[in-house]
Amino acid sequence: MKPFMKELSNKDEEFQMIIKELINNETVQQMKNYRQHYETTCFDHCYTAAYYCYLICKKYHLDYLSATRAAMLHDLFLYDWRVRQPDRKGLHAFTHGKKACENACKLFDLNEKEKDIIIKHMWPVTIEFPKSIEGFVLTLVDKYCALSESFDVFQSHLFRKQAFRYAYVFLSLLIIRI
Repeated sequence: MKPFMKELSNKDEEFQMIIKELINNETVQQMKNYRQHYETTCFDHCYTAAYYCYLICKKYHLDYLSATRAAMLHDLFLYDWRVRQPDRKGLHAFTHGKKACENACKLFDLNEKEKDIIIKHMWPVTIEFPKSIEGFVLTLVDKYCALSESFDVFQSHLFRKQAFRYAYVFLSLLIIRI
């Protein structure tokens, strides 16, 4: 988990209470064993998405309890989606919402809104619209988190490359000279 997210969420006791049962579950903890976007684990991705959903839904007086719980479980699929598996039918982007919901329902008592949010969080890929505003919130938050996690890796790789470092120095000198 990114340090700033841990810092922020640890200050919010209500958020911690909402997800306590979920994150203490042994199966949910297994999400730490699977990468989601580059260096981010499924657990960290879901935790971050859950925190943003909590903040947004609470601010706008939406059902932040359901949104937060669904966001924490939205990628509970427990496999490496980059590796093709013969028992898995369909492409990951189209199917993992249903798989995550099936897994979550085996572990927790979810309401209908939470199930819908989890299943349809990949809209527009899933074609069917989420039934609630909270579902759209997770859809947007999920995309934001994925882009942020990807950008962080891209940026760190960019600055690690020697050629790019020298290009920045050269560009800076060129600009100064002009």
